[in-house]
Amino acid sequence: MLVHRPGSVRRALSALIGILAALLAMTIALPGAAFAAQGQGDKAIPHPEDDWAGSQILKHEGGSTAGEAPTGLLATVEGVDVSSHQGNVTWSTLWSSGVRFAYVKATEGTSYTNPYFAQQYNGSFNVGMIRGAYHFALPNNSSGAAQANYFVDHGGGWSKDGKTLPGALDMEYNPYGASCYGLSASAMVNWIKSFNSTYKARTGRDPVIYTSTSWWKSCTGNSAAFGGVNPLWIPRYGSSVGELPAGWGFHTIWQYTSSGPTVGDHNKFNGAMDRLQALANG
Repeated sequence: MLVHRPGSVRRALSALIGILAALLAMTIALPGAAFAAQGQGDKAIPHPEDDWAGSQILKHEGGSTAGEAPTGLLATVEGVDVSSHQGNVTWSTLWSSGVRFAYVKATEGTSYTNPYFAQQYNGSFNVGMIRGAYHFALPNNSSGAAQANYFVDHGGGWSKDGKTLPGALDMEYNPYGASCYGLSASAMVNWIKSFNSTYKARTGRDPVIYTSTSWWKSCTGNSAAFGGVNPLWIPRYGSSVGELPAGWGFHTIWQYTSSGPTVGDHNKFNGAMDRLQALANG
């Protein structure tokens, strides 16, 4: 005859309750941790290392990638932009080739940070370049404000040291789905405004906007709301900048090739060195 002793029953119940509590904690903790780490319900990012300024422009719009600098331009300053795709960068070689400024990918969404950011951001500064950080936007993952805060908190800030450019917001085709991230033109404009206002509140600077004219027309309805405030960084892989998005009378930076000398995409700042320094100083 099986006899159940009160002590053994209590121990069994206690063990069972402990197991159930642990399972419940795991069920709650995983989504909660993801929510806390990624911010505002940010979805997982499948391959952020493949997303850099212009990665989707080339796929959707094409263009020459020969890497030859355009000729016949007025005063310009040569620049480069890099991401984890380039790994550790030999900045001294780029400096010797005439590169004087750099933009470095810092973040994507509200869960990814470039693992090479410190080497790239500090390395460009240490050889004498004026450098800045950029954020690859995922407007369907979390709010503009959440992504601006994440960007500032993970390398995208600004300081008036004469060597730091305002952060840049990379707005381009969605690497993971619908080109406009499933947002209407008005919703996209509001998302960008949310990012802008939060970044300005945190840093005192208006971010540079990186975008192509084709994407801007398709996804913002060719909004003219930002041209009077945000400097424009435009990608176009050809012999000229071409048509600009509405609201901008001129570009500030032109990404003219996706396969520049040594490493990274190469850019031309639209002006002489003193104007680049003025952009850095605010």
